[in-house]
Amino acid sequence: MAEQRSVQVDDEAAGKARAERLLELLSLEVVEQDLFLGSNETRSPVRLFGGQVLAQSLRAACMTVAGGSGQKPHSLHGYFMRAGDASRRVLYEVERIRDGRSFATRRVVAIQGGEAIFNLDVSFQVEEKGFEHADPIPNVPRPEALEDDLDHVRRLVSKGLWDPRLSPMAGRARPFAMRSVFVPGSEEWGRDRSWNPVWIRFLAKVDAADQALARSLLAYASDMGFVGTAAMPHHSEVPRSELQMASLDHAIWIHRDIDPGEWLLFHRMTTWADAARGMCHAQFFNRRGELVASVTQEGLLRRTRD
Repeated sequence: MAEQRSVQVDDEAAGKARAERLLELLSLEVVEQDLFLGSNETRSPVRLFGGQVLAQSLRAACMTVAGGSGQKPHSLHGYFMRAGDASRRVLYEVERIRDGRSFATRRVVAIQGGEAIFNLDVSFQVEEKGFEHADPIPNVPRPEALEDDLDHVRRLVSKGLWDPRLSPMAGRARPFAMRSVFVPGSEEWGRDRSWNPVWIRFLAKVDAADQALARSLLAYASDMGFVGTAAMPHHSEVPRSELQMASLDHAIWIHRDIDPGEWLLFHRMTTWADAARGMCHAQFFNRRGELVASVTQEGLLRRTRD
C-alpha cells in the first residue's frame, strides 16, 4: 500500500542536535527546594511528547535524593492526565514520601497553568545482591546488520512512495538513532503482527556513570513509538491517519545500570486491545544480551472514523 506524498526527512545532524537539546532539557531549573522548572523540545503550540515529561519528572525526583546515598531509581509508575502544551514551560513539584537506608520514594506532579498534566511515583534502592534470572534476548539481527530507519524512509521519499500506515514521526530525527528489525514501509513491516523490536542508541555523549541521567534518557526512549505498537495487529484494517492514540499510564522497572550511548534493543510488543485502549509491553536489552529494563503502558487507541 503506497501513495505519492511530499514528506520531509531529517538528516543525521538533526538527530544529534535533538540529543544535545534533550541533555539541556534534563538540566532542570531549580525554583526552590523540591520545585523545578523544565523547558520543552519545541516552543510551538503543539502537544508535548509524553516521554519528555516522563524523563523530566524522573530527573526532578533524582535531584531530591542525596547523591551519597547510593540509591538509584529502579521503579516508576506514571499517569498522563492532560495533554501538555509545548509552548509553555512545565513546573515539577516533588514530594519526599520516604527516605530509608535501602529504599526512598518520591512523588512528582508535572503542572501547567495550575493544573496537573502528569504524575509519577518513583522508588529508589541501593545496590544489593540477590537471586538472578532473566529472559534471554530475542533472536533478532544485530544493529550492524540493519539500516538506519531515517535512511530507509529517505529512500522511500526519494522514490515518491509513502505508506499511510507510517507514523508522521517516521521522517523526523529523534535524539536516538533507530534501526528497526521490521524496516518501516516494507512488506514484512506492513503485515499484521504484535511485536516491533528496534535497536536504539543515544546520539550525544553521556557519562554512563551518571545513572540518574542515563535512566532519565531511558525513560524518554521508552515512550518512543510505544503506544503505536497496539495498532500493529490492525495494519490491514485502518490507516494511521484514522487513529487517535495517546499514552494513558506508563510503568518502568530498571534492572541494571544502563549506557544509553551503546546500542539497546527496545523490544516492543502488544498483548491486548479493546474498549478504545491498547496494552503494550517492552524489554530493553544491552548488546551483551542482558535484560536491563521492562516497560508496560496502556494507551488510548481509538478509530476517528467508522
